[in-house]
Amino acid sequence: MNSPIHRAPADCPVCGGELITTRVGCRTCGSELAGEFAHCGFCGLDDRETELLRVFLASRGNLREVEKHLGVSYPTARARFTALLIKLGLAGAEQAVPTMTREQILSEVASGALAPDEAAELLAGLAD
Repeated sequence: MNSPIHRAPADCPVCGGELITTRVGCRTCGSELAGEFAHCGFCGLDDRETELLRVFLASRGNLREVEKHLGVSYPTARARFTALLIKLGLAGAEQAVPTMTREQILSEVASGALAPDEAAELLAGLAD
């Protein structure tokens, strides 16, 4: 019976520093390699971020298609994608200029298209 595969954490639970991979192994023959291996930026994505990236790639970069697939507004899809780019180090925080007004954010929450925790982050960004 195969045990479930768990996603490795990207940050140290003790100090918050970036974790490194120091050992890899083969399930078939049991061989192991030890050393310091390059970090995979995509491995630190959570399931929701991975789904966003998957949908974006499948739609050939069309954010309107991402919007439809995720059932959110265009500004929400764009904000999520910008946050993903920042997390992957492909965009700077200066590019995270809020694209939604306070009223738009609250409307998105009311319609169920935006989660309250995301709305809180967006609203905090407006206060800056």
